[in-house]
Amino acid sequence: MTEQELADKLKKYRLSRGEYGMMQKLLGRDPQGVEWALFSALWSEHCSYKSSRVHLKKFAFRSSRVLQSMGENAGVIDLGHGEKVAFKMESHNHPSFIEPYQGAATGVGGILRDIFTMGARPIALANYLCFGRPQAERMSAIVDGVVAGISGYGNCVGVPTVTGQTEFHESYDKNVLVNALAVGLFTESDPIVTSNARGVGNLVVYVGAKTGRDGVHGASMASEAFGEDSASKRPTVQIGDPFYEKLLIESCLEVMKENLVVAIQDMGAAGITSSSFEMAAKGGVGLRLHLDQVPLRDSSVGPEEILLSESQERMLLVCEPKKLEAIQEVFHRWGLDASVLGEVIKGPEIELFWKKDLICKIDPKLLTDHAPMYERPYEPWVPKRKRDALETTALKLEELLSSAEGCSRRWIYQQYDQRVGAKTVRDCDDSIAIQRLPSGRGLGLVLGCRPSLMRVDAQLGGYDAAFYPSLELAAKGFQPLALTDCLNFGNPEKPEIMGEFVAAVEALADASKLMNAPVISGNVSFYNETLNRNITSTPATGVVGLRDSIEGIPRSQFVNDGDEIVLWRLPAVKFTSDQFGREAAFSGALDPEMTSRWLMEVFQMGLSKHVSASRVVGKFGLGYALYRMCGEELGAKVATGAWAEAPGDFYQERLYEVLLSGPAGLLEEVTPRAGRTGSEAWKIGTVTKGVLSLGSDTKDLKGLHELYRSGWRKHFPGLS
Repeated sequence: MTEQELADKLKKYRLSRGEYGMMQKLLGRDPQGVEWALFSALWSEHCSYKSSRVHLKKFAFRSSRVLQSMGENAGVIDLGHGEKVAFKMESHNHPSFIEPYQGAATGVGGILRDIFTMGARPIALANYLCFGRPQAERMSAIVDGVVAGISGYGNCVGVPTVTGQTEFHESYDKNVLVNALAVGLFTESDPIVTSNARGVGNLVVYVGAKTGRDGVHGASMASEAFGEDSASKRPTVQIGDPFYEKLLIESCLEVMKENLVVAIQDMGAAGITSSSFEMAAKGGVGLRLHLDQVPLRDSSVGPEEILLSESQERMLLVCEPKKLEAIQEVFHRWGLDASVLGEVIKGPEIELFWKKDLICKIDPKLLTDHAPMYERPYEPWVPKRKRDALETTALKLEELLSSAEGCSRRWIYQQYDQRVGAKTVRDCDDSIAIQRLPSGRGLGLVLGCRPSLMRVDAQLGGYDAAFYPSLELAAKGFQPLALTDCLNFGNPEKPEIMGEFVAAVEALADASKLMNAPVISGNVSFYNETLNRNITSTPATGVVGLRDSIEGIPRSQFVNDGDEIVLWRLPAVKFTSDQFGREAAFSGALDPEMTSRWLMEVFQMGLSKHVSASRVVGKFGLGYALYRMCGEELGAKVATGAWAEAPGDFYQERLYEVLLSGPAGLLEEVTPRAGRTGSEAWKIGTVTKGVLSLGSDTKDLKGLHELYRSGWRKHFPGLS
């Protein structure tokens, strides 16, 4: 091979010179034939986590509830009462920027497969979306396509989309974030099925839709930054079919419940390559696979394309030979292929055949266990934007409500079927989603991460990505149990980006341990960079919580005229984000141990019968949170007092504050809890009709509602 031929190979397969040397050393020779494709896929950032694995070990903490965690398709926790849930969050950022509808749709399909592959029935979907400025090039079309893709897939497959988070900032102008989360339920009779191939002589069976060329090189495409040619990568985006997915869900759950399956794995990123090699490596066995037996949509597709295709709605399973007929009967009844590709062998090699010719024989652990693991240089964390004093310029509520950052997201979530399945108790209209479990208990779900805080400080943002959503659960009386994450960052080869990654991961790990709510699954998405510009580092999270009853859960809006309103504050950090032309900075220091103790007091208070409504104060501070608690008729009259440190305190952002409303005497119930945790509580006002009075500024609710609801139409006139 000439120097130019080698350079062309490395470019095609997105491998570095150093990785080529590693391949030579592991193989004892140059890679040959389809080996190039195998290494390209499994050594991609997307599949190997080569820049993050060394740091992800910091999520090692596990609670007694954890049944499955890292290394499987999804994490699983035990809820007691014979109930378990699987959940996970993943990114589909690059595909969604290139082809918004299909990128988002296949993100939903992929995360669903991670859930039912474990044997759990999907019961809920959620999404975390970060878009650029509304006026940015293509942004309106991207928003339209992403939302349509999420709703088009989730609605058709019959799983409710129950909550989400949507952010806007210029750092996402050329690289949007589309993160999908799914939750699945196991009842007492449902087995947890893993992906470890085992049993020499057992059969390897391909099930689901046929294979095409869509998604070839998708994993490696998702592992590099964008340049001027991002549109040319459209052929690497997969195409989904939610109706096939529904058939696949039912058929897979049926064969697993009937104990017909030894192991099963989704053909996700890198398709049949990742599923087969990971199953073999985990099980310590070999496989003999005949690629010409793969069902194809196009007979001209060759072996390399088959290995790299990311065609959707496909699974690979291992079964005992005597159970094959029963498996095929189930899949054929659902109208899906179930084709034998080969068998489990003693190994350790995987043998790949094409029309009876052996085209590759390789130990899968060379590609999985021996994938590169880089300890990228990084800048150690220091608080970069700490100030003794912050800007005190007061924001205007009307400006916040009509801004892209603060206006209603109803246009988005009204397109989602939030109630299919009849388990939804609270949906996107609420601050957290709640699902009714068969036991009658409530399962809470909420997403977290404030990019505006990440731009202030990566460590604070990492802690907040765990504490803030957990606090939202606690305020409704849900105990946070476990987290999943989707770590969206820029180029890890830049020390400042890697420094933010390490700071956020360490903070997230520390917070989860303090709350006894471990991180049990997740995803890393690096190279969210276009033309040398990185996104805001965005460690998105999903948190699940449990409550013994769905009765008496505090509402997110005021309930009774005359109720008193209590502000409960943990004095720690004040900050201003860079939104609305302000300088990003913070003052004070966060005490993680104190925060976790306070959070548990909030949880106990969330169970109180005296709390009729609750809301965590978040972006834009107290004034915006009070508006969000206003209903059609009920508003609030709030006076400044001991709680206010400055005239603009209605719009000062803090870590952390909670608003509670309830009958007279509510403050007396909160006060001893505040005393035990070094926090403070005040009665700041009362619920009233028709107006929102913030100090001396009284505003008519109807006018505020009109601003809030029409804000979307103002920024996206074609999407209203």
